[in-house]
Amino acid sequence: MTIIQLEDLSDRLLRPYSGMTDGQLRRGEGFRRDNPQGLFIGESGRVIERALDAGVRPVSVLVEERWLEHDRAIIGRIEREWPDCRIFLASVSQFRELTGYEVVRGALACFERPLPLAVDDVLAGARRIAILEDVTNYANMGAIFRSAAALGMDGVLVTPACHDPYYRRCARVSMGAVFQVPWARIETADAIAESGRPSGSHDWAPALVPRLREAGFVTVAMALRDDSIGLRDPRLAAADKLAIVLGTEGDGLLDSTIEACDHTVLVPMAHQVDSLNVSVAAGIAFWELGSASQI
Repeated sequence: MTIIQLEDLSDRLLRPYSGMTDGQLRRGEGFRRDNPQGLFIGESGRVIERALDAGVRPVSVLVEERWLEHDRAIIGRIEREWPDCRIFLASVSQFRELTGYEVVRGALACFERPLPLAVDDVLAGARRIAILEDVTNYANMGAIFRSAAALGMDGVLVTPACHDPYYRRCARVSMGAVFQVPWARIETADAIAESGRPSGSHDWAPALVPRLREAGFVTVAMALRDDSIGLRDPRLAAADKLAIVLGTEGDGLLDSTIEACDHTVLVPMAHQVDSLNVSVAAGIAFWELGSASQI
């Protein structure tokens, strides 16, 4: 195993671990090579392993000395499968000076971002999908992806304002599930081409939901309304294809989203509790409406 003992912290290949913002990583500034999609940082052996399983190309690995034995198997796999990947070994003080992280869950790896999927790629062959509207908390985003992978969702669509699923902490919370579930970002060309609204518009549903309906999906908006139906309503169980729409923390779904969907659905709750964290609500909805009953 060829491992480079870290000496020069100014090495260009170390910039993604300390000298680049999230935006710069997504743009891949200075690291484009033959892939213009940008970069992301994966943290922990499990996340790195699932990225490798998905065929994602690693650029470099940074491992703290105390994690070397723990992550030796995954580092050995990278050396076999991607021999041009540079593997750097850092002392505790070097690692903290470089990254600023006090606590990590194992090795860090810099990956080239995969080519993004289009909405139609995610819909092809899917029977159960989740749509996330403006979910901006990385922990909630990661937890939703983990539940989606575990509980029978075939794909995830995210609106332009959603947190980046490949963000280091989001992918870590998901335990690498962001590489197991096909997902696509709803861009203007996909969601609102017919509406003429500018890129980045939050009002995505009036254009996209009719497309979903044409593809055979029944759309359900998770929201508290007087006309909301329960998760066990027979109309939902009878649907061959379902798209479950979940909104941002606090404000929930836009009115235009709820109005565009076929049904508004709620999770029945006791003790006058009126809402749940979006990741918790997603897990319950995926269990009840996904393919979990077939697992």
